[in-house]
Amino acid sequence: MDSLLSLKEAIVVYLDRSGGLRKLVEDCNVFKGAQQMGAVYRFSFDVSPSDMLELDAPLGDCILHYPLKAVSLFQSVCYLSIKTLSLIDHIETESQVNVVLKPTHLPPFPDYCLDLSEFPRGYGPMRPLALEGLVIAMTRVTKYTQGARFLCSEETCPCSRGFHHIRVHAPGATESATVRSDFTCFLCSSPLKEDVKSRVLGDKQLVELMHVKAVDILGVHDAASLRYQSVTLFLRDELCNSMRIGHLYRVVGIPAHVHQWPNVTWSVEACSVQPWTPKCSRLVSNNFQNLQAASACSPWRFAAIVANSFGSPVIPPGLYNTLKLGLLLSLVQTEDNPDSPNHLDVLALTSDSLIIDRLMRYSLPLASRGIHHALTGELLASLSRDEHGAGTANIHAGSALLASGGVCLLGDLTCYKKDKMDMLQSALESRTVSVFIPAKKYGDDMDQQLSFPIQCNFWALADAASPSKRTARCDHVVLGSVEMGSVPLQLAGAFGLVVQCRESSANHPLLSMTVHTLRQAMCPGEPLYPACMQFTTQDYKELLAHARELKVDMSPEAERMIHGYYMASRRVRSDSTQRSSVTSVKLLISLAQAHAKLSLRTEVLEEDAVIAVLLCESSVTLKHGASALVFPPDAVFPWALHDLDSLHQRDLTLEEFRKQILNFVHTYATCIEE
Repeated sequence: MDSLLSLKEAIVVYLDRSGGLRKLVEDCNVFKGAQQMGAVYRFSFDVSPSDMLELDAPLGDCILHYPLKAVSLFQSVCYLSIKTLSLIDHIETESQVNVVLKPTHLPPFPDYCLDLSEFPRGYGPMRPLALEGLVIAMTRVTKYTQGARFLCSEETCPCSRGFHHIRVHAPGATESATVRSDFTCFLCSSPLKEDVKSRVLGDKQLVELMHVKAVDILGVHDAASLRYQSVTLFLRDELCNSMRIGHLYRVVGIPAHVHQWPNVTWSVEACSVQPWTPKCSRLVSNNFQNLQAASACSPWRFAAIVANSFGSPVIPPGLYNTLKLGLLLSLVQTEDNPDSPNHLDVLALTSDSLIIDRLMRYSLPLASRGIHHALTGELLASLSRDEHGAGTANIHAGSALLASGGVCLLGDLTCYKKDKMDMLQSALESRTVSVFIPAKKYGDDMDQQLSFPIQCNFWALADAASPSKRTARCDHVVLGSVEMGSVPLQLAGAFGLVVQCRESSANHPLLSMTVHTLRQAMCPGEPLYPACMQFTTQDYKELLAHARELKVDMSPEAERMIHGYYMASRRVRSDSTQRSSVTSVKLLISLAQAHAKLSLRTEVLEEDAVIAVLLCESSVTLKHGASALVFPPDAVFPWALHDLDSLHQRDLTLEEFRKQILNFVHTYATCIEE
């Protein structure tokens, strides 16, 4: 008895110090004016286990290991406080107080963590545990019973009036455990009947959480010999809509067995939810640090060498440099932030889809999250009926939503059917996934339309022409005359960056790839290229992780160039199908910011805007066949970066192009009539 009294005294002290008593008074003021005779009054408290242990060790132990006992103690303290201070006039029994405790965190020890890849489950303690994972599915918000009042059917029984039989929701309890018709009176054993007017409802949402490494099977990683299975989270009341599909979270919750005869399922009642980002190395390797110091003389040189050497395990350095730069910029510009939607989608037009597919597959694991979409899988979202008794619609994430904050590799678009292409085009243009929930099928009162934002970059490739047209192509094909194959022009236009993968006769990809493959087979494990090109895949992964975290600001010179080029392009391209849109401005800004990040700068320079204009203009030219600028000869990027002379020549070429842009802006961006 003395121990219980000391625990209650410690609770009063903690509530006073943490502001819990003030919150109790505020919540009671809300109930005070409401006519809720017989209702259950719910009070939730955020509790800090570390503060509890510091104040009173037995109380902290009770919170961490005996949550039901802790709730009972808090319930008693809250009831006594309400009666003593006369906070609610029409409260009669302690059972009318429904207390919910929400631990904000747990001690960082293995016994308090739940690894979603460990099996079997369900044999551990039913106490608060911390778990981390990826949201792969969720239901819409539905109602559940927080508490209900029951009266004895025998009129002479004292329990036929008052508040003797109050049932409240407990972790793991189903709706039938709180409200059903076979309860009996504890005094006379007569049947109980519910006072329906006193029922209190709350919001409920079910979420499927999966171990983050489970998405590796959807990427290009080697599948590990591990089994992953999702766990069902119950979000209630203020926690509803606190999680989004495709995002990572750290959850503190209480495991519970949900009894649904004849089955027993294992689930978790969430107490607190916080966004979670896995820790990874963000230190730039010494190789790239030395390269940055050596290339400081030119704002273009570092990114050029990084792109030139990229992908050397799968293709020779110097091959498809424009595409490699585009992929690197896309990898840098992946943000899981709805407030800065600077997406950078890449479409590669090629006559050798095998090489390009190999390069994209190699690049995908370098993203913070990479999903390789399968043709037989769901790209956006799918619906199913909830299996936990609610009967509502369960929304499952497709590849695009699972890749939030990363890259979704679509593969060869020529393998897609027309309806899939139309759906992809709509998703690229709106950057949202719309899910229609029919009322009749899922037991709702009315149809619902839900939307989820798409926060990933899309990569795709397409065969540029049919086999008959490929044989007639020559190396000096004019930009803009490239064939899109079976890919509609509208779909290609929905991609931000369109790259034509075409090499000159002097750098034929088939010959280069043949030599590369033979050297790998004859000298396995040995360096194939000079030491300056030997940047490992891990070096690139750390470089990109560091670059993604950089916060960049636009310089006035870069803003003027992008704004001037946009305005001049609108005047030159009078045709509405070719005219630059607001999307073009976003693409220009995204490219310039990504190039600055890849160059490890925190300010977007005019030189970054030059690369953005060059890539954007070449992409628009491929889509519409008319260029407002004169590109460098032979290719968009005259790269054969084998020595300092070629680097110097490239810098001179880009400097000439910068002057051309400034002259173009000066000529056409003045006195524009909208």
